[in-house]
Amino acid sequence: MPGMPGPPGQMAVCEQDPFGLATIEALNQAVTKLETSVKYNFVRTAGKKYFVSDKEKGSFFKAVEFCSQQGLELALPQNEEENNLLTQAFDDVDQAAWINVNDKKAKGNFEVDMKERPLTFTRWGPGKPDVSVESTGCTMVSEHGHWVVTTECSFNAIIICQL
Repeated sequence: MPGMPGPPGQMAVCEQDPFGLATIEALNQAVTKLETSVKYNFVRTAGKKYFVSDKEKGSFFKAVEFCSQQGLELALPQNEEENNLLTQAFDDVDQAAWINVNDKKAKGNFEVDMKERPLTFTRWGPGKPDVSVESTGCTMVSEHGHWVVTTECSFNAIIICQL
């Protein structure tokens, strides 16, 4: 013989994302980053950021254009770890890489990146940025990880992009 009915249960609450679509999207983004990064012979990761390069050299403007054509942007380290990762692309001859800081876009103050986002990390070398750079100056990371501004934006430095 069946017993007495019990008290009513709690109402079911459906999740906003019952099938884990946010998780699936995050996984898809991670796979896309991995698929992009394997195209390059230099790949370094820091958290969710990837630095990639074929160690090709070119002018600052060629570097910006190359990264943009790949759907990426020119590298810009956000902390000491990332800055050190960029120097791992150097060899005995090539010891400078362009980074995403240019005073033409930064209005001469070297406090923002090319998209006018404030710099949250810098590693300027002694006496840098050089206030005497009044026209367009382009920034590179040098062999000791110091940032250096040069008016020689046509200098052939290593091109490193980030995604």
